[in-house]
Amino acid sequence: MARKGIHFLKTVSKPEAERIWHDALRLDPLGGEEVSVAAAQGRVLDTDIVVPIDVPPFDRSLVDGYAVRAADTFDANEDAPVSLELAPETAPAGAVPRTEVSDGTALEVATGGVIPRGANAVQMVEFSEVEGKRLRLYKPVAPGANIQTAGADMRMGETVLRAGQRLTTRELGVLAALGIASVRVSRRPRVAIISTGDELVPPGRPLEPGKIYDSNATTVAAAVRDHGGEAEFLGVIPDDEEALRAAGERARDGFDAVILSGGTSKGAGDLTFGVIEGLARPGILVHGVGIKPGKPIVLAAWDGRPVVVLPGFPTSAIITFNLFVAPIIRRLANLPVEAESESVEARLAVRHHSAEGRHEHVLVNLAPRSEGAPAAYPITGASGSIYAFAQADGTMEVAADCSVVREGEAVRVAPLAKTLKVADLTLIGSHCRGVDLALGMLRKERRLTAKVINVGSSAGVEACARGETDLAGTHLLDPASGVYNRAELERLGTVAVLIKGYVRRQGIYFRKEEFPAEPPTLDLLTGMAELRMLNRNRGAGTRVLLDLLLEEIAGDRGVKPAELCAAIAGYDAETRSHNAVAAAVASGRADWGLGIEAVAVAYELGFAPLRDEEYDFLTLRNRLEREPVQAFLEVLRSSEFRKALGELLGFVPDARTGEPVS
Repeated sequence: MARKGIHFLKTVSKPEAERIWHDALRLDPLGGEEVSVAAAQGRVLDTDIVVPIDVPPFDRSLVDGYAVRAADTFDANEDAPVSLELAPETAPAGAVPRTEVSDGTALEVATGGVIPRGANAVQMVEFSEVEGKRLRLYKPVAPGANIQTAGADMRMGETVLRAGQRLTTRELGVLAALGIASVRVSRRPRVAIISTGDELVPPGRPLEPGKIYDSNATTVAAAVRDHGGEAEFLGVIPDDEEALRAAGERARDGFDAVILSGGTSKGAGDLTFGVIEGLARPGILVHGVGIKPGKPIVLAAWDGRPVVVLPGFPTSAIITFNLFVAPIIRRLANLPVEAESESVEARLAVRHHSAEGRHEHVLVNLAPRSEGAPAAYPITGASGSIYAFAQADGTMEVAADCSVVREGEAVRVAPLAKTLKVADLTLIGSHCRGVDLALGMLRKERRLTAKVINVGSSAGVEACARGETDLAGTHLLDPASGVYNRAELERLGTVAVLIKGYVRRQGIYFRKEEFPAEPPTLDLLTGMAELRMLNRNRGAGTRVLLDLLLEEIAGDRGVKPAELCAAIAGYDAETRSHNAVAAAVASGRADWGLGIEAVAVAYELGFAPLRDEEYDFLTLRNRLEREPVQAFLEVLRSSEFRKALGELLGFVPDARTGEPVS
């Protein structure tokens, strides 16, 4: 029977959690198995490889030429070549010559051919000439020249590969050269993967309201394979004790390790904990580790086999997998401890507030600066985002006793990949589908990569001023002049250049069935207290536009703008993209919001136009001539881009798109 109302056990530090867990596990490699060399790529040797034969097994020629006695060639030169008698037999590769080379004779030999008895050197054909049965040599050769002796590569009895070594392309070539057709390798740990939760749907099936696709199973299975294990997915199990117990019994009886995803919190977690406790001992050992993300991770053991329940949020799941599970799988697979990627120094671009008392791993994007260390942009709220993890460059660690890391402070960033690949082009600023379109063409036509960090127009302009981006996408309206983006250019001064972008239409998102007669106005929506909006983040161009329009409405009503904003349900709820606003309205979590027309169409929402705005790009003059920047501008100026942009509803190219306008 599942236990009811289980709460977190005592939260412990990561080192303490590892000690408790490891003490209950059998961590020796799982033994060996014989596999064919053709199937051995990526496997780990279970035994040393001792050379059974000399390689090569005979003296062989390294060039096409003539086998000779070196002493017969010592007097040869360009003006007075040495003449030798050429034997009628030849030594092609794969044949053993019967003729012995004696004084004053030579025998033709191919690359890889067996050196005939009596010969101790090979002269290359480039320095030789045949006339009838005579061979003229125009250059002397030293004894041993162009000959690889038997065993020169590998000698019989020599250990060339050792147990614990991973078999890659090079090692497989060595095995083939030794004539070895099969090899004993360490058995890969079989890892059962179980996803839990009523809300989960396997990829490929229709998605019903309130459901989400299960991404953790795919991600974790791939991570298991990366670290030498064999992953088997046992399915998405609903929050049902009987179903979960059946999956747990199968995992217990047929696998070396078990990974569950989800069910670490109260409620559904009670079922998971009860099943784990009831199937084998010692059961749950740790529930709660002082890290962020990943605090609710569960570490357990079944008769010495590791059992872990990863948090359900994708980023939390993969970070905790890398911290706790990957080292265990590598030990069972007989793989060495994975070398940590060398961290890089960066400067924090924006202030980051940390959860004091927990050691935090913060996903960050890196942006090269004009001078010095790159800028690190923390990705906030990333624990539930698999895309954030896929796009991040690395993680920075924040100690448990630190509550804030200030802007400009030096931080260390550990790359998520083995090597940190800096994108060819960096764009920081406002989210826009037109930018996505241009970057797709840039990738296809020029094979250039781009890093896009959507932080809003104002933050993008600041990043440009600090030299942290090649281009900043912006659509900021100056309330005094009614002109877009010029005020930002003037503020940056002569070091900056404004690149003309395009026009896009901003308006109100709403559900069509809520306003069947005619689209609502902003004045109407702000007067309906029962309706909830979703706002854009401060500094976003869309937010700036909304606040200007609300200021006008407040003036017409004779109230202060702050009073009007306070009366709008959801005004303080912020998100960073047009898509997020549209998704909230489409799902009913919000009733209205502002964004561009193309996104409204994608989500089948109603759209009430408010204003055509100018979306432009700011860059610094010292970055303007960079090849990737020029390539991006060439895409903007191309007829292909202008045509494709015009096909996006609510987008219109400008006659000067892609051209500097300052």
